[in-house]
Amino acid sequence: MNADTFIRDNSQLLAPPLVPEIRLHLASEVIPLWRKTEEELAEIGVPPPYWAFAWAGGQALARYLLDHPGIVANKRVLDFGSGSGLVGLAAAKAGAAHVVAADIDPFAIAAIARNAAVNNVNVETVTQDMIGTDDRFDLILVGDMCYERPLAERLMTWLKTARADVLLGDPGRSYFPKTGLTRLANYSVPTTRELEDREIRETGVWQLNRG
Repeated sequence: MNADTFIRDNSQLLAPPLVPEIRLHLASEVIPLWRKTEEELAEIGVPPPYWAFAWAGGQALARYLLDHPGIVANKRVLDFGSGSGLVGLAAAKAGAAHVVAADIDPFAIAAIARNAAVNNVNVETVTQDMIGTDDRFDLILVGDMCYERPLAERLMTWLKTARADVLLGDPGRSYFPKTGLTRLANYSVPTTRELEDREIRETGVWQLNRG
């Protein structure tokens, strides 16, 4: 299945509630993709469409970058587990020198490419697992990636040893670390009960402490 065609046929251009400056190809209640189960998607050869939703952690982190552009200005930035590309697009808009949006899902990569074009920014995309790779970056951005224990543990082990600075956006996922972080901001992110267990997620932006 052609990923770009799938993105085109199964999404709408929408602005996330907390980041109206950016438009993304997203699923909505009127798009059949919204209601498909993982099993139904697997039958047609499509991974779970994390790219199709603007998750709370990503929205908060993107908002923070746009409001504090000095954090990314002229820096080499990695958006890890990029999904829709929202955080990476925000970094590019805020003046990053170069942005790499990394996701292991080729459908996410297709969505990021489309979203970058819509928002008139340049973002490099890669499909490799970037854990353990940080020499080329000044800043690593992680939006809403602590929803599964194995991934969260691998990710945090790497980030604690990475040379780059690290910012994370998270709405209190089960495996988000409880220590070693400094909260920089908090946002009330509108969401939907189709995705979350509440209509507003209180979501923090955090900096990983060093030393």
